[in-house]
Amino acid sequence: MWNRNLWEGASAGMFESRLVSSSIETTSERLKSHMAHPTGNRSILLLGINAKFIHASFGLRYLQANLGGLKSECVLLECDINQRAIDIVEKALETKPCLIGIGVYIWNAPLVRSVVHLLKKVSPQTIVVLGGPEVSFEIEKQDWLKKADHIITGEGDLAFRRLCETRLGLVASDSNPPWLIHGGLPELSQVAFPYEHYLEEDLRHRVIYVEASRGCPFTCEFCLSSLDAPVRGFDTDDFLAQMQGLLDRGLRHFKFVDRTFNLNIRTSSAILDFFITHLDKGLFLHFEMIPDRLPEPLKQRLTKFPPGCVQLEIGVQTLNPKISDLISRKLQVDKLCENLSFLRNQTQAHLHVDLIVGLPGESLKSFGEGFNQLLGQKPHEIQIGILKRLRGTPIIRHDQAFQMVYDSEAPYEVLATSDVSFSELQRMKRFARYWDLVANSGRFKRTMQSLCHDQPNPFEAFMNFSDWLYAASGQRHGIALTKLVKLVFNYLTDSPLSQPHGTTAQDLWSDYQESGKSDMPICLRPYLLKTHPTKTAFSNQEVTEKTIKGRSKTPGKANQRQLRHVGP
Repeated sequence: MWNRNLWEGASAGMFESRLVSSSIETTSERLKSHMAHPTGNRSILLLGINAKFIHASFGLRYLQANLGGLKSECVLLECDINQRAIDIVEKALETKPCLIGIGVYIWNAPLVRSVVHLLKKVSPQTIVVLGGPEVSFEIEKQDWLKKADHIITGEGDLAFRRLCETRLGLVASDSNPPWLIHGGLPELSQVAFPYEHYLEEDLRHRVIYVEASRGCPFTCEFCLSSLDAPVRGFDTDDFLAQMQGLLDRGLRHFKFVDRTFNLNIRTSSAILDFFITHLDKGLFLHFEMIPDRLPEPLKQRLTKFPPGCVQLEIGVQTLNPKISDLISRKLQVDKLCENLSFLRNQTQAHLHVDLIVGLPGESLKSFGEGFNQLLGQKPHEIQIGILKRLRGTPIIRHDQAFQMVYDSEAPYEVLATSDVSFSELQRMKRFARYWDLVANSGRFKRTMQSLCHDQPNPFEAFMNFSDWLYAASGQRHGIALTKLVKLVFNYLTDSPLSQPHGTTAQDLWSDYQESGKSDMPICLRPYLLKTHPTKTAFSNQEVTEKTIKGRSKTPGKANQRQLRHVGP
């Protein structure tokens, strides 16, 4: 399934094809007569180029699941963006495929360009089919796409199979399929589930994506999901049967990619009820939710999940009503805050809340005010993203009025606006990175009080720390935890904050231990060894009891980053 994300689905093409009704064996026999390579090789290769190895390509597994009789002639090859194009091409051609399908996304587009260029140089007879959000919009602006034999836009679960059947000669056709195949919206009852195509190794070691619905009813101008109307759902009973199958195979971490999990309350309730009956298995569930819709049935169910079991990703993006209206985003600030307060105080769910920097018309001052307001709701994590001009999104209508300047290379981040300068956006990129390292990581819970929460203006306080940290380290990435502890200690104890050395060291040491570490950082030893000669602020047993308090119902592979945030 190809569309806006690695998890999204596909649809039938515009061309007509006569489907062949045959067994897998008959299909294989027909394929052999059309294959220009020895028996034993596969005629179709699905090539996934993921951001990281841990991510399993959801979209390509949908394509594989919906190949019908061609499934036996398909192999899935997954690589990642850290590999060289020439190595990927060499591996892809090992099975001498007749046809290669590749998903193109914001994170892999530059590498896919190189891969396609090499493929057509060394194996020009191989049919290359591209799909995904990066090739579904602004096609005329991307000359490199002409190297591909076919482009499938939008959802391609069924379109890809029809294309394969035609190009491999399995169906009668008076003409070749068009270069550009426009996807539609297939009936989800006709789309085969992909979950059997997750291997046992995938279930043990990788992020496993699932979806009960596709589409989004909202119109946020920065998001491709705003183009996905209407929302369509899989049959709930059929979907839950698939989830039971994954549970039976040992899966415990489920990442739902539904854009609005809490839109259909009946379906959401049924899914939560299903997992509530399996809490003894040590689950970790991730859902994306809209912030202003939390009716009583969902509230009641969410209170039943223990710590470390549920993560809710909640898109706030901005708390400025004028900016929200400008980008066609629904915003009810009072309802949003009410729901966040309930989730934070009445449930054990881990709250991961999103904000965007660089929206049209929003200044850094406005963003900071929204940040402080959101921080007051005490979410466990605030994910700060830089606005991206995704292909096809209507955010471009503001380019002239707000002097929006974007990077022309992926991920197409905004570089400057009429309200936020280039240098300010660079500062915010560092702010976002350091906030993730210090606050979102859960490794500095006590220390964050002095660093940020107890300050009159938390946003300004952390911005000052961010500027200092970059000046002191010159790094955004690759900062070891012990080095970060030292940097935080130096910042807090030097002017203008001048926090007491002993208290600061104790807070950092307690945070350090609760994050699972036991080697006292060298910078803290002069202030703690006199009172803690054994190099521990409290015994390992006390650390263990404090760390797992309230978590006994979530054994197994609970998400450790989320678990660090358990507690007040």
